Amino acid sequence: MQRETRIAQALREVGAALGPSQDLDDVLELVLEKTQELLESERATLFLLDETTGDLVSRIAGSGQVRSVRMLVGYGIAGYVAQTGKTLRIRDAYADPRFEAEWDRLTEFRTKTMLATPLRNHLGATIGVLQVLNKRHSAEFTDDDEELLIALSTQAAIAIDNSRLVIRLKEKNRQLLDTQLALERRVRDLQLMFELERATARPNSLKDLAEAVLTQVVPACGARAGAMLVAEEDGADSLLFISQESGPAVVIGQRVHPTHGLLGLVLRDRTARQLGPTELSAHSIEVDLDFEAHCAIIAPLEGEDSALGVLALFDHRYPSAFGEDDVELVRLVSANVSTALRLYRVAVARERSQRLTTIGSLLSQVVHDFKTPMTVISGYAQLMVDVDDHDLRSDYAEEIIRQFETVASMQREVLEFARGEKTLFVRRINLGRFFDELTRQIQRELEGKSLELRVEVDRKAIARFDELRMTRVMHNLVRNAVEAMSGQTGTLTIVGRREPDELVFEVADTGPGIPKEIDQTLFQSFVTANKVGGTGLGLAIVKKTVEEHDGKIEVESSNRGARFRIRLPQRVDIAPVPPGSEPLHNRVSKRGSTRPPPRSTA
Repeated sequence: MQRETRIAQALREVGAALGPSQDLDDVLELVLEKTQELLESERATLFLLDETTGDLVSRIAGSGQVRSVRMLVGYGIAGYVAQTGKTLRIRDAYADPRFEAEWDRLTEFRTKTMLATPLRNHLGATIGVLQVLNKRHSAEFTDDDEELLIALSTQAAIAIDNSRLVIRLKEKNRQLLDTQLALERRVRDLQLMFELERATARPNSLKDLAEAVLTQVVPACGARAGAMLVAEEDGADSLLFISQESGPAVVIGQRVHPTHGLLGLVLRDRTARQLGPTELSAHSIEVDLDFEAHCAIIAPLEGEDSALGVLALFDHRYPSAFGEDDVELVRLVSANVSTALRLYRVAVARERSQRLTTIGSLLSQVVHDFKTPMTVISGYAQLMVDVDDHDLRSDYAEEIIRQFETVASMQREVLEFARGEKTLFVRRINLGRFFDELTRQIQRELEGKSLELRVEVDRKAIARFDELRMTRVMHNLVRNAVEAMSGQTGTLTIVGRREPDELVFEVADTGPGIPKEIDQTLFQSFVTANKVGGTGLGLAIVKKTVEEHDGKIEVESSNRGARFRIRLPQRVDIAPVPPGSEPLHNRVSKRGSTRPPPRSTA
């Protein structure tokens, strides 16, 4: 009864230890202690199957000794039990051929009797062996001892199984946590790349590009400051942009010539660097920081043949250096920034090329329109030679000056476009005075031709438009109409009227109409109907000027002639211009009523 009581008490203690304990060694130590005590053995040993190598490894030995022994499955008594899964009881160990006496020599222990049983997990698989050596008060272990050892091995197997399950669960939880953190980091990185892509999609300047990059990357990497160095294409000093906590968001306009500094070094050798205090103290830094930097990440912005610049981060906000995740993020960001920088330079080059192309087109238009003012200037200059009347010569000189103003306006138009200042000089114009001046100039086109000129103008109307540009438009339309009626009699009609919210100009002729082969491409550049000396630019210039006024041009054509109608939007609150208050070059000399038109220079 006392023995049974001790057995029951031991099993209760082992069972109680299985619940709260999470230390497998403590539980197995208790199992071995109770096993040695209840089975009255001199030594108790527990072997566990190593899941990695498949070997048996002793975890804990009895008699106050702890020693690790490794053996193959199938080797020795414990190996045999692990291999077969059978309990084995031996009265004389040295008489059993499966016994390995080498272990006694190594441990200076004399094995006599043995009892060993396998440990099985919840699936029934053998995970180890529990064995006892040398019965103290008997010649051999009994059947009761065998049953007790099996019971204790079951408790040990439960402890081992639970411990391994807990360890696996913890490992899975750790892996899940690591995966969650990695996914969260990846989501943040993707969000950063999305925001960076959107912010750098269409920068207006290098300042905008650098500001978009630094304001996104510096906080994302937890840095106290960041810098972006952009190398100039012509080899001049590089532009340096800085963002730091204590200063403004981005400092713009610093020009540096990187020679011995860290940023210049990375720019030259195109090698990314992660630096600590020692490396930072050994080099100068082109960046003026408000603190002493202790760590940094510097990465090149790669171009095709050389680095386009450098991206750098200085000091982590927290008391730790930048990690590998930060380094990888900076490398990823630098690759995207390199692409954005290349695209920006391509866009700038394309814009310059387009501007030069457009300037060439504009010059060709100006040269085309030079014909009108130069013809007028030439005619009036010749008239001045033969006229002695001082007042009449003054009128001719005023007309010549007015044409020079037209030429100067063409020059200003080209220069303004070259500077990116494509603007119209819109002002209030009296239609009566505008058409008086236009009529005098058109009469020059009609000299020696059997053509009738009709002018229908709302003389009291006031409108807003660019006077010089619209004068050129009307001359182009009139010139085309005159050429359409060349060699025949006909009527040229020009109209100017004000509608509530539109200004309408019309030029009509009684010629044969627009040829079918060009009616779909009429307003394209260099389209002409085989006119002698024609450039095909006149109507293209007309359409461009009308569109710059936010207007539209309409064409009606038949075998009885063609009519071009221009509509320019107008405000409805324009009051009449008081007499004499219009600009000087809008005024027409009252003495001009008796002056003859300039004669042809042909």
